[in-house]
Amino acid sequence: MSTPAAPAQLRDQRDQRLGTTSRAAADAAETALWRLVSQIGSPEDALDQACAADPRWAWPQLMRAGQRLLHADGRVDDGVLAALAAAARGIDDAPPREQRHLVALQALVEGRCALACQIWDDLLLEHPHDALALLWAQAWDLRRGELPPLQTRPAEVLPEWSPEDPLQPHLLGLYAFGLQENQRDAQAEDVARRALAREPQVPRAVLAVAHVMESQGRFDDGTAWLRQHQAGWADDSALAAHLWWHMGLFRLEALDLPGVHRLIDAHLSGPTLVGDADHRDAVALLWRLHLLGEDVGARLVQLLAAWPADEGEAGLCAFHDLHVLLALLGADELVRAERWVARVAARAMQAEDARRSNHAVTREVALPVMRALLALARGDAAAACSALRASRPHWPRLGGSRLQRDLLELTLIAAAARAPLQPLHRALLNARRLARAPSPLLRRLEGP
Repeated sequence: MSTPAAPAQLRDQRDQRLGTTSRAAADAAETALWRLVSQIGSPEDALDQACAADPRWAWPQLMRAGQRLLHADGRVDDGVLAALAAAARGIDDAPPREQRHLVALQALVEGRCALACQIWDDLLLEHPHDALALLWAQAWDLRRGELPPLQTRPAEVLPEWSPEDPLQPHLLGLYAFGLQENQRDAQAEDVARRALAREPQVPRAVLAVAHVMESQGRFDDGTAWLRQHQAGWADDSALAAHLWWHMGLFRLEALDLPGVHRLIDAHLSGPTLVGDADHRDAVALLWRLHLLGEDVGARLVQLLAAWPADEGEAGLCAFHDLHVLLALLGADELVRAERWVARVAARAMQAEDARRSNHAVTREVALPVMRALLALARGDAAAACSALRASRPHWPRLGGSRLQRDLLELTLIAAAARAPLQPLHRALLNARRLARAPSPLLRRLEGP
C-alpha cells in the first residue's frame, strides 16, 4: 500500500507559500500580519492562536521575535531568544522565504542591522508581496538614519500590490512617510491622502501628513489634521503616543506652554507610556520645554522611576542612549548622566562590539553629542557649541526622523544663546527663519 501524500503547504492571500498545512494557523498569522503592518491592535493573541494551531510552524515565532526586537530597538531578551529557538526547530520544513527571515533576525540579534536590511531587500526582489520584509527594513533603516531607501524601497514593490489588498493602504502610508523624510512633501501628502481615501484608519498616513505640515509651518493645519483623524489613531494604535507628541509640537510652535503641559499629563506620562518609543517621545517633548526654561525636573524624575536607565544596555542603540541621557540631565541627575555616558563609551571600546551596526555611530556621533550635552549641563555652553557644531553634519546617523533630530538643533541654539556666542546664535536663527515658517516659538528663540 502506498503512503498517503503529505498535505500541501498553504499559500497566503498574496500567493506566497507558507510553512503550514493548517488553515487556522494561516488565518491567525494573517490577522497578526495586518496588526503588525497597520500598527492597530496587538498581534500577540493572533500569534498565540497560530502557534497553537501549528506548533512546528516557524513563521508565527519569527513574527513574534521580529516585533519584540523592533519594540526594544534590537535589545535581546529571553522572549526573543525563545521565539527564535522555537522557529529554528521548525525551520527545515519552512519555505525559503521564511528561512531567510530567520537569518535576518539572527543578524539583528548580533546587532548587524545593515546586514538584516540587505537580506530583506534581496528578499523583496523575489517576493515583492512580503509585507514584513518591507516593514522591518523600513523600520531599521529609519533607526540607522538611512533615508533614501525609505522612499525607494516601497516604490519598488507597491506597483505589484492590488488596491484591494487590505494591507495596501498601510504600505502607502509607509511610502508617504519615506517621501516626507526625503523632503518630497507634496508627493508625500498626496500619497498619504490617497491611502486614507481607501481606508480611513491608516495611522502612518496621518503621521506622514503631520510631518509635512510641521515642515511647511502649517501648524494650525497640523493640529486640525490630527484632530480630524483622531478617532483612527488615538485609541488602539501603536502610534498613538507619537501622534500626541506631534500634537504637542504644534502647541509648542504656538508657544502654548500650558497646553503642552496638559497634553503631557494626559497622554505622555504614567501608564499611557507603553514602550521605549513612547518614553522617548515624552523625554523629547519635556527636553524642548526644558530648553525654554520650563521646570520639568519633577516630571522627568517620575518618568525615570517608571523607565529606569539600565546601564547594562548602555551603548546598544545610539538614539535610545541619547534620550536616556536627556532624561537624566533634565532631572538634574548629572552624576548618573556621567556614569551613563561612561558605560556607553566602555561598550564602544570593546572589540566584540565592532561588528555591530551601532558601534561606529556611537563612537563617531553619539558620544561626541552626549559629551557636548554633559558640557552644557556643567555650564560650559561654549564647549557644548563647539562639539555640537562639529558633529552636526553627522546627526542623521543617530537615526529617527528629521523632526526628532531637530531636538539637537534646538539644543545648539540654546547653547549658543547661553555661551553667549552671538554670531553663532544669529547664524543658526537665520537658517531656521529660511527653513521654517514664522511662529511664536521662533520669535521666542530670537530673544528680546
